[in-house]
Amino acid sequence: MSLKEKTVAALAWALSQQLGAQFINLAVNILLARMLLPAAFGMIAMLTVFIQVASSLLDSGLTSSLIRDPKVAQADYSTVFFFNIGGAAVAYGLVFISAPLVQEFYAQAGLAPVLRVYALVFVLNALFSVQNARLTRQMDFKTQMAMQVPSVFAAGLVGLLLAYLGFGVWSLVWMNLCIAFLLALLHWKFSSWRPSWVFSAVSFRKHFRFGYKMTLTGLLEIVYRNVYVLLIGKFYNAVQLGYYARADALSQLPVASISTVIGKVTYPMFSEIQDDHPRLKQLYKKIMQQVIFWNAPVLVCLALVAKPLIVVLLTERWLPAVPYFQILALAGVLYPMHAYNLNILKVKGRSDLVLRLEIIKKVFCVAGIAMVLPFGIYGLLYFQLAFSILGYYINSVYSGRLIGYAAAEQIADMLPVLVSSGASTLFCLAAERYFLPDLSGRNFVHLFATTGLFFLAYGTISAVFRLQPAVDLKNIILKK
Repeated sequence: MSLKEKTVAALAWALSQQLGAQFINLAVNILLARMLLPAAFGMIAMLTVFIQVASSLLDSGLTSSLIRDPKVAQADYSTVFFFNIGGAAVAYGLVFISAPLVQEFYAQAGLAPVLRVYALVFVLNALFSVQNARLTRQMDFKTQMAMQVPSVFAAGLVGLLLAYLGFGVWSLVWMNLCIAFLLALLHWKFSSWRPSWVFSAVSFRKHFRFGYKMTLTGLLEIVYRNVYVLLIGKFYNAVQLGYYARADALSQLPVASISTVIGKVTYPMFSEIQDDHPRLKQLYKKIMQQVIFWNAPVLVCLALVAKPLIVVLLTERWLPAVPYFQILALAGVLYPMHAYNLNILKVKGRSDLVLRLEIIKKVFCVAGIAMVLPFGIYGLLYFQLAFSILGYYINSVYSGRLIGYAAAEQIADMLPVLVSSGASTLFCLAAERYFLPDLSGRNFVHLFATTGLFFLAYGTISAVFRLQPAVDLKNIILKK
């Protein structure tokens, strides 16, 4: 199978995996949002940063190194496996001890016991991280889909049952633990790999030299992604944080789906051709255009129909989340491109450059947040939107230099899609004002009418002006 055929097949399975899991997750969270109060989601959001930091530390970027390394032996896999298990035990101990301090930081009663149970998630994740890395390295996303979708579905049923029985925030905790447990169980059942009783210092040093820089990079990204949660949780309350968390989760659905799929597929794919610069640039350009071709219109449309969408999905109780959702949706337009650019640096072995970029971006981030904090939640949200643009530009400058694809050239290739999305938005706003009847209070009609008009306009513009990603997609479908 050629690299192109292998990539298309991997993308199809990875997309099926991601969309299947996300669809189930969306349905479950919609039902949970109707059953639970915003404060329950706010409490979980408060703990997310601590869970993610611990998870990143226990892995130390070693599984990322396993995927990238062209030659990996059984000793490498076993070494990383036992390091992750040991790291998980240490990390859980630290979280368990520090739980009362987290509760005191947020001044939120009852947070410590929730954190102590919720933190078991990263212990369970450590049990199958190496098996998952092997499947990703082999681009076997079909097997991953067969494990993830049933796990998310079963755990969702558990969460809904517990919420119905009145368990409140604990229904969210046990749902997440159930997902991790089922994934661990299925990976051990369907993966043929088993660890040997080996821990190689040579293997550890090799992967750690690459991985520790990725870990520091990941920690900076985790802190950045959650700094808004920390600040809102600290200076406001769990209810407002709940609105923000739900708005962020909804806006991240298309973003996470696309960025996760692209990241999982392109990293091992680019690793195969890391020394062929012309071919690497060509593939990078085509996939980048496809990503923005799908991601931009979806998020722009979501911002356009935010109010009827929130009411239809979550009820009027969640209306305060609408403006949060609109800003976050627009901020997510370029987000998949951040990870996509960084994959180029990773496959080139430049984890040092990845770390340097993250430090530069986070310095800007901290300075900017300090400036906008007096303006409240909206100051933080609009800064998040502005920083998404700045962060992409910084990443694209450095990755572009390695493959001869300058940032200005990348932006020029994306501009037609961004302009088409904007033009489609203007068309819908004009249609709603001058041609359509008043749709106030008719949320279902408003949602579907505006969405239909938007994508009709976007599809027409793409066809008339023959946007390059639309042409490429047509050729893929026709197998040209």
